[in-house]
Amino acid sequence: MDKITVAAIQTVSSTRIEDNLQNIEKLIEQASQQAQWIVLPEYWILMGQNDSDKCLYAENFGEGKIQYQLSNLAKKHNITLFAGTIPLRTSNPNKVYNSLLTFAPNGKCISRYDKIHLFGYSGIGEKYNEADTIEAGKTIPSLIHQDWNIGQGICYDIRFPNFFIAQGIFDILILPAAFTYTTGKDHWEILLRARAIENQCYLVAAAQGGNHENGRQTYGHSMIIDPWGKIICESNMGECIITANIDKTRINSVRRHLPSVFLRNI
Repeated sequence: MDKITVAAIQTVSSTRIEDNLQNIEKLIEQASQQAQWIVLPEYWILMGQNDSDKCLYAENFGEGKIQYQLSNLAKKHNITLFAGTIPLRTSNPNKVYNSLLTFAPNGKCISRYDKIHLFGYSGIGEKYNEADTIEAGKTIPSLIHQDWNIGQGICYDIRFPNFFIAQGIFDILILPAAFTYTTGKDHWEILLRARAIENQCYLVAAAQGGNHENGRQTYGHSMIIDPWGKIICESNMGECIITANIDKTRINSVRRHLPSVFLRNI
């Protein structure tokens, strides 16, 4: 498949997991009317009142209500579902993995990436430290699907270019995120476009975007960017779906005219 339509779903997730599950089912159904690949944001399943709330809903990999529903949605709508992030159990009951699972159109989970770079920020009136409740992953992701080489990252990973270089040369970068408004307004677009430009790939970033019940404010502005760094489409704030057509011809053209991606390890 040289041409695919992709969708990024943006949410403003609540503190109630059942509401979020019902809402994402509705949004996936809408997006599947246009797109073959759908990307969900980070933390779509829960923006807890407390950071530790995610531990209450953690599942074993390959089991549980959340994964069962995601698998069924991929199969029902015949889509590839890059399922944002969900909490998976670790050996520590007080910590989870923040994991991006990918489900093929047959419902099979074909990839798992546990977030490696954990967000930490301290500013006026806000403080975040994901390491308090999340265990960092250790494995660099790798995925080839429907003849596309796929890079993967989660939110804070976007600040670490060598992490993506370590994944080799890929055609599209999938990035679920929940950027804070404070950092997002100054850094989000710059970082996304930089990663697309240096990897000469498409980039699909699905974000959280709005004021959450737990007091957190996320930046939104989900984006789909082409291999030249051009923003194809972008949301603002609030719940929404954005879609775009991606084409390997565009990737090949950029790499032919400016072959930097093939020289970066020299």
